[in-house]
Amino acid sequence: MTIVTASQMQELDGRTIHEAGVPGTILMERAGTGVVEALETTFGSLRDKTFTIFCGKGNNGGDGFVVARLLRRKRAKVHVCLLANPRDLKGDAKTMYQRFAKLTGTSRPLTNPTEEKMRQLCNRSDFLIDALLGTGITSPIQGQYQTAVDVMNASEHPTIAVDIPSGIHTDTGAILGSAVQACLTVTFGCPKLGLYLGSAVDNVGIIHCVDIGIPPEYITNLNVSATLMTVSSIKEVLPVRKPSSHKGTFGHVGIIAGSPGKTGAAALSALGALRVGTGLVTVATPQSANSGLEAKTLEAMTIPMPETPEHTLARASMPALQEFAHIRDAIGIGPGLTTQSETVQLIRELLPEIDRPCVIDADALNALAGQPQALQACRSTPVLTPHPGEMARLMGHTNTLDINANRLMVSQNFSQTHACVLVLKGARTIVAGPDGQAAICPTGNPGMATAGMGDVLTGMISGFLAQGLTPWQAARAGVFLHGLAGDLAAKKLGEAGLIARDLLDQIPQAIQTVQHGE
Repeated sequence: MTIVTASQMQELDGRTIHEAGVPGTILMERAGTGVVEALETTFGSLRDKTFTIFCGKGNNGGDGFVVARLLRRKRAKVHVCLLANPRDLKGDAKTMYQRFAKLTGTSRPLTNPTEEKMRQLCNRSDFLIDALLGTGITSPIQGQYQTAVDVMNASEHPTIAVDIPSGIHTDTGAILGSAVQACLTVTFGCPKLGLYLGSAVDNVGIIHCVDIGIPPEYITNLNVSATLMTVSSIKEVLPVRKPSSHKGTFGHVGIIAGSPGKTGAAALSALGALRVGTGLVTVATPQSANSGLEAKTLEAMTIPMPETPEHTLARASMPALQEFAHIRDAIGIGPGLTTQSETVQLIRELLPEIDRPCVIDADALNALAGQPQALQACRSTPVLTPHPGEMARLMGHTNTLDINANRLMVSQNFSQTHACVLVLKGARTIVAGPDGQAAICPTGNPGMATAGMGDVLTGMISGFLAQGLTPWQAARAGVFLHGLAGDLAAKKLGEAGLIARDLLDQIPQAIQTVQHGE
């Protein structure tokens, strides 16, 4: 699904109005209808519910007037706070105000309400609707608008944002001073880029996109920087399991991971590969860690490797690891290896020798800290799976705050410069390819912010590589299903206390959900 910037959405609206001949009032009517339908789907019957709708003087406010009028038809109780004088309204917003005012008769919208009046209305409402500021805002909100945002955020009642929560930058997700805290955002035409980036992730709630009738060819012709992963886009790349299949059909993954005390990382990676349907998995690990790893991985095989005095992988294991990688279909390297100096040197020397698709994670990424140019020596396009801290160390000249403030740009620039597929983990994980394309993942939840989740992802992506998916396909499929499995686990168990093993158990159900197009 295409994700757009503010200017791109403006272009789509303009073309639809001027080229396709769809009046702006019709687009606005469809948008308002979509909001009401999303409210009914999410909260049930709206009859006798009380709504306070905050409207600005622009088109976002016009959408709010449509919502108000349609809610009245649903027999809801509606209060409208217009943060402007009616005479300041123009164009379609003015038209929608007049239609609503005609319907309400003497019960006109409250204009330029005081803070106390806003609070009184919010306290008497079941739901609040934010239709203050749309996609055009680029500077911090202030004055009456900031007061309205603060009042909505202080209320205990659910707030629903129209198109985008007021105060969020449409392109970057940055909060411009303060922003509405929504539980549901109903956006129009195409999802907006800022809904999935930066601090906005904490403010948007559930995102629902409404089709307002923009011709698909207009969207296709856009030069977009990113797309949104969807069930259908992942379904089309999943391996097909024919009746005649056997374990050799679905590839053999080699995992290079683990050390004493960190065999869990290796085990989780191995199980992640198996859970996505890989036929065989073998883990190469230091000799001292092998027996403990064997006890944790009944379905995976293990191979003990020469080790350092600190019981990490030694450079003496280089020939064996080269052979190990050569006879597997895909390799995952890094979880639990440690940053012991000899092991770091081994990783740097081994990566250029791996002639199979590979996933580079955790301590294998740390081994390349400040030396991303070493990736140029990889024989196939590698998949890197850093979290922001690892990304900062890999780049060697930035910090985690800078990474998180520019997640999309950093991902795209790095993947193109170093000819890799980059999976920048975090809230709304980004997958970027060497050709400049990027995809944002909508699945996942805060319960996944715990140890071992990344190890599972490494195994999942490795497993898809072994089954024949390209690095771009494997990374997207692994990330989307990883997040979906986490969502299924959280739905069953709650977010607090969720652990990686809970996610592992839900991966088959996540795959089934995608295959059935749910």
